[in-house]
Amino acid sequence: MQSAFKYIPLALTMLLLAVLPFQGHSQSITNSSYKTIGQIRSDGTIQDASYRTLGYIKSDGTVQDASYRTIGYIKPDGTVQDASYRTRGYIKSDGAVQDASYRTLGYVKSDGTVQDASYRTVGYAKGISRKWAAYYFFFSPF
Repeated sequence: MQSAFKYIPLALTMLLLAVLPFQGHSQSITNSSYKTIGQIRSDGTIQDASYRTLGYIKSDGTVQDASYRTIGYIKPDGTVQDASYRTRGYIKSDGAVQDASYRTLGYVKSDGTVQDASYRTVGYAKGISRKWAAYYFFFSPF
């Protein structure tokens, strides 16, 4: 005779999946003291520390505010533009971030550490693409 107890873990898992809302995978953005200041979900949704949606980064690089109004663009080559297509800066493949005059604003290191132009750590964006992290810390209004 088989025990009914072996089915309890499966039943509990199914119950939890049915009850808990699926939010999508997200990574926290923290300040230099490791205090969470926001999240960027895997679908590009940008949220504050209280999980309120601030905006979106679409797969094509379009950046929108919470009302879906386009506020900028992250081009495939790393060029950052505002909604009027004026260049605001550049995100280099090595993680360097520059303004439109090519002055260095900071760096997003491969481990997610975000530094200002003087190499002081200003935050962390571990597990988030360099372009998204650079936009959030150096160009976004969020």
